[in-house]
Amino acid sequence: MVSSSHEAMHRIFQEDPGIFARTFAALGIPFPEPIAVSLLPTDLTEIQPLERRVDSLLQIDTASGVSYLLAVEAQGKRDPDKPGNWAYYLAHLYAKYRLAPVLLVTCQDRATARWAAEPVIIGVAGWETLTVRPLVLGPHNVPAITDPAVAAADIPLATFSVITHGRDPNAAAILKALATALKTIDEDTAQIFAELTELGLGTAPAADLWRDLMTVDLDFFRSQTSQRIREEGREQGREEGRAEAQAAAIFEVLTLRGIKVSDRGRRRIADCSEFDLLHQWFRRSLTATTEDDVFSDGDEHSGRL
Repeated sequence: MVSSSHEAMHRIFQEDPGIFARTFAALGIPFPEPIAVSLLPTDLTEIQPLERRVDSLLQIDTASGVSYLLAVEAQGKRDPDKPGNWAYYLAHLYAKYRLAPVLLVTCQDRATARWAAEPVIIGVAGWETLTVRPLVLGPHNVPAITDPAVAAADIPLATFSVITHGRDPNAAAILKALATALKTIDEDTAQIFAELTELGLGTAPAADLWRDLMTVDLDFFRSQTSQRIREEGREQGREEGRAEAQAAAIFEVLTLRGIKVSDRGRRRIADCSEFDLLHQWFRRSLTATTEDDVFSDGDEHSGRL
């Protein structure tokens, strides 16, 4: 089962693909800042019944006219099958799109990062047919951002810093810097990155501290629309108000992320009175690419259409 931490480690690049260029520029590997980014299908399945799916796939267009593909893989541990899969991904992507593919592997521990950075050499002695050279981001090279001012200057990178260093014993300073920085941006965007941070931390001990920090600042992360609906809900009943506020939050996130919702989907969200289910849809809305992604995983048994 794919963990929430795994999802956040690659989906952060969908929220702000510029993290990729900015981070490696600081490491002395220059990539031009993107001027346009297209989210591409992640399904690399062939006609044969063998499914191969990259975590995130982006087409990066730059001002110089150069375009390339960025395939992002979130790797939680060593996996002997992955090097072969990565070689397949890159060859398939080049054959399909005729664009240079770049493989980025994100890790949350140093041992996995060291393993992932090793070149994958395919061939026989004396003749290397194919060499795969992943770029790797992990605790060894992602900056630990502990200054709130630095975090505020680049919220996506600060979020990625928190996720990457979430298992660090000194993660508290990084989390506090991000929590402070989120107060400097608009509430809708702050809500997205706050939720993405919680997903990325997963079961790490730092996740409890992050939830505590967000509880203290809960009022800040409520938009004016959500506050108004919550106030109306108190008059009609606390539970109903919570459900309406959560529905409003779902609509706000989907609108902010440019995801179209059908009339049927809007009725389904608006008519739902179960706060837990609405919260589940809200979390999915943060990473969904289509309306169907929000309602996936067997919600049909609940009977809301």
